[in-house]
Amino acid sequence: MPGRRHVLAGAELVVAVIVAAVVASIGLFVIAQVQWPAFNSSNVNGALTTVGQVISVALLVVAALLARAGRGARVVTPLSLVGISAFATVTLAMPLGATKLYLFGISVDQQFRTEYLTRLTDTAGLHDMTYFNLAPYYPAGWFWLGGRYANAVGQPAWEAYKPWAIISIAIAATIAMVLWKRMLPTDRAIAITVATTAVAIMYAGPEPYAAILILVGAPMLITVLHGLRSGSGAALLAGGVFIGVSATFYTLFTGLFALIAVLMTLYLAVEVVRGAGNSAVDPKAVRTARVRGVGVLAARLIAMGVVSGVIALVVWAPYLLARLRSQPASGGTAEHYLPASGAQLPAPMFEFSLVGLLCLVGLIWLLLRHRTRTVSLALGISVVAIYAFCLLSMALTAAGTTLLSFRLEPLLALILSAAGVLGLAEVAMAAVRRFGDIRFLIVVASIIGTVAVAQNIPDHLSAEITVAYTDTDGNGVRADKRPAGAESFFPQIDQAIRAETKRPRNDTVVLTADYGFLSVYPYYGFQGLTSHYANPLAEFDKRAAAIENWAGLQTPDQLVSALDSTPWRPPTVFLFRYSADGYSLRLAADVYPNDPNVTRYTVTFPTALFDDPRFTVTEVGPFVLVVRR
Repeated sequence: MPGRRHVLAGAELVVAVIVAAVVASIGLFVIAQVQWPAFNSSNVNGALTTVGQVISVALLVVAALLARAGRGARVVTPLSLVGISAFATVTLAMPLGATKLYLFGISVDQQFRTEYLTRLTDTAGLHDMTYFNLAPYYPAGWFWLGGRYANAVGQPAWEAYKPWAIISIAIAATIAMVLWKRMLPTDRAIAITVATTAVAIMYAGPEPYAAILILVGAPMLITVLHGLRSGSGAALLAGGVFIGVSATFYTLFTGLFALIAVLMTLYLAVEVVRGAGNSAVDPKAVRTARVRGVGVLAARLIAMGVVSGVIALVVWAPYLLARLRSQPASGGTAEHYLPASGAQLPAPMFEFSLVGLLCLVGLIWLLLRHRTRTVSLALGISVVAIYAFCLLSMALTAAGTTLLSFRLEPLLALILSAAGVLGLAEVAMAAVRRFGDIRFLIVVASIIGTVAVAQNIPDHLSAEITVAYTDTDGNGVRADKRPAGAESFFPQIDQAIRAETKRPRNDTVVLTADYGFLSVYPYYGFQGLTSHYANPLAEFDKRAAAIENWAGLQTPDQLVSALDSTPWRPPTVFLFRYSADGYSLRLAADVYPNDPNVTRYTVTFPTALFDDPRFTVTEVGPFVLVVRR
């Protein structure tokens, strides 16, 4: 019965999530019990990562061989779920075993992500990461769930970021495993999941919610095509739910997934129009059949869109309502970034590596099989959509913006890798037919290739891992045991602020250019890291002008008057760096289309502005803390 099958599928997904969460949590706990050397000064972590990967791959190989032989049906699923969870966990957790920070530490992009997690750990309500009393602009899904995880385990958000990232990627890998197994023979599903998990970690690991979406996205795009083609209510619902959940995680990928669904509908519409053509049938009847067929496809697409839209509103409704109320919005420049990789079409299939070879095989397989396999057609349309999206993003540079298409390369590599596994499976079958029973050779070669790619992942991510050791964490410690940076004074600054203001952190607005402070503690910021991460509702450009205006004032009375008349909630705490000319802030301005797209400039406040009983001034290390009484 179809209904029973769907219930069982849902139950299997729940089991997969539980298994991944348990395996990843145990792995993280065990690794945390040992005082490991720093990754950037020792090879021990790399060696143990390889050991863990080999054990995980061994479990997956046993599961695949049992499934292939039709034996041990009861242990195949547990082995495969535990194996892929352990693989994802050890690949990330072991190299990071001696640090509390995740890839890229609390630097650059990871700084604002940590700040968002800190905000949504402090409150379960949807709220902007930086600005007081603003609806969030960036999708909150992954961060909201991470906040609940941090609350459950009792960790500060900056410390919970690493385990939550690893656990959520492990969960995504098990979900992908279940989805692939419903579409393909179990042994191939296991092989594809291993390959795509390795690629997702390698290319999208620093952005965990992106890694999650692309891992689950590849098999779900096949479900989307199936729903559009067959009209299956369950597939249409699943496709709509997936795109809707995607909208709560990552806007860019949601736009791409929607484009893929539209292109799939157009492809199927062309099939309907061509298939209805028959010279022996009355032309009017042919036209009617074509219109009806295209209409049915459009209705299916709209139904999927409605489902996804309703789910997306769970996160997007507050922001959209604010815009509909004509709340002022300016200064957001999220699309103003064009690195060199965004000016070229991605071509992972031509990289000189095992992953590049796998992608090349995948591309050839897609070209050869797109007319005969639903999986190939779905993945092929997805590849076309990615390249169309990239070309559109490049074209939009003439209009002064982009679509940030460079972030799609991980998904492209993952899709081609999945196709490559299926292509190699066909090559292996052809080789057996041509050369006899060489299955053992094929299995051994596959295992060697898998381990070779997997053990290279830490090296591929070495820069990101190194930053996790060289950044100063929220406790004021560097994991590589070297002297900590200025951030080591953050705990002392936090204590001083709370002692002076007598207010909770989430009721205090701080003006600072040391945004790592806002990543560690849930204070609100008067200004964001850069306009590229700023909420349009915050009016980044006008706030920047206000800060410069304040710095140009002459007396405390003028400053107090300016602060009280600002249209936003003014800062009551100022965290400066000391300079010879006064108290300085190093702020950022958008200079797109230049690359880098940000320029730094210094705004210096005269010390005389705070020489007044209404302010207290405290020097803390290299910082100057000013609190308005």
